[in-house]
Amino acid sequence: MSRTPQLGFVLICILLDALGIGLIVPVLPRLIGTLTDSAGAQTSWYGAMMLSYGLMQFVSSPVLGALSDRIGRRPILLAGICGLGITFAVPAFCNDLTIILLSRIAGGMLSANVAVAQAYIADITPAHARSAAFGRIGAVFGIGFVLGPAMGGILGELDPTVAFQAASAVALINFLYGLFVLPESLAPEHRKAALTVRRLNPLRSIGALFTVPATRFLVVTLMISSLANALTQCTWALYTEYRYGFGTLQIGLSVFALGLSIAVVQGFLLQRALRRHAPESIARAVLAAGSLSLAVVALSPSGAAAAAAFCLFALAGAVAPLLTGAISRRTPINMQGTVIGSLSSLNSITGALAPAAATPLLMVTAAHRADILAGAPYLTGALLMATACALFHAGSKRLKAIESETSLPLDDEDAQ
Repeated sequence: MSRTPQLGFVLICILLDALGIGLIVPVLPRLIGTLTDSAGAQTSWYGAMMLSYGLMQFVSSPVLGALSDRIGRRPILLAGICGLGITFAVPAFCNDLTIILLSRIAGGMLSANVAVAQAYIADITPAHARSAAFGRIGAVFGIGFVLGPAMGGILGELDPTVAFQAASAVALINFLYGLFVLPESLAPEHRKAALTVRRLNPLRSIGALFTVPATRFLVVTLMISSLANALTQCTWALYTEYRYGFGTLQIGLSVFALGLSIAVVQGFLLQRALRRHAPESIARAVLAAGSLSLAVVALSPSGAAAAAAFCLFALAGAVAPLLTGAISRRTPINMQGTVIGSLSSLNSITGALAPAAATPLLMVTAAHRADILAGAPYLTGALLMATACALFHAGSKRLKAIESETSLPLDDEDAQ
């Protein structure tokens, strides 16, 4: 089978998974509300489900990645999709909050198979084309999260359980399709990686990312830029409400515009930019653009101008596929799942740290709505992006010099 159909199928898998997850975002709090007798209980149960979901993604990403290195990508991908279909169905037919919580824990564990999908794409994509392929993953995932909540909101108006039924059906149909169509991407001779405790332990696997000199600066740059991205996303709603008086509609439309912008950048603009420019040049440019756009948000007294700059921050969304592609090119084929899974876990950590940093920054915004300190969350994000840009610039120059001595270009694209 040619590479293109395989890539297309995996992208469809990711789109449908994101669509299924997005479908339940608007209705999960409401469903919990129907099963609790107070706002406090509703908040507690919802917080527990969201926290456990993210925690399981963190724990499971390197585990699933390592398993896929050992037994192949196909069984892990299909098992994850089927499992998600089952976990989505639980809240639709069960009124026990404990069981629903357990289903969300299982769902978080299984949704980590996005890392396996990335490893699959690394297997079937030439090294010089991986950044563009990873960009397509971000684009289709963004589309799924744009469409999913909208569809979930519509279905939720009928009954909160309908959205869960729809999400389950989407995942199970996807599983049946893949069962007959999806081939294995990892050849048997490459499935020799041992399943050691170090490879299965998320903290140790993340730590291992920092021990490789050739990719250490790429990992640190990715971590800092991911933290800036997570910080902006988790503060936008309250920030715009405090500073600009945005209502639900304005917040929703601005987030929709951001999601659409990210999909355009990663699915369209990045592909074309890579045909003309070296990945390292693009990465430097989008890191600088991300820092500048967040600074504009922080300093803008106008909500409309801030929203426009927020959408321009979508350019920084190209950082993740570019750096993941660069790391993947320096990773042996039988370690792709482990390394990409560890990168996914690292992203989960930054997503967990961001809300902790966001709370005091938003308190500054609330206390200084009319002066420059109101932009504290986005000034912080701009500084993080600027730091990532400086680090990447210095690190890429050193790596280019080292690899030039061994006749290896910084990026395979440069050799095309």
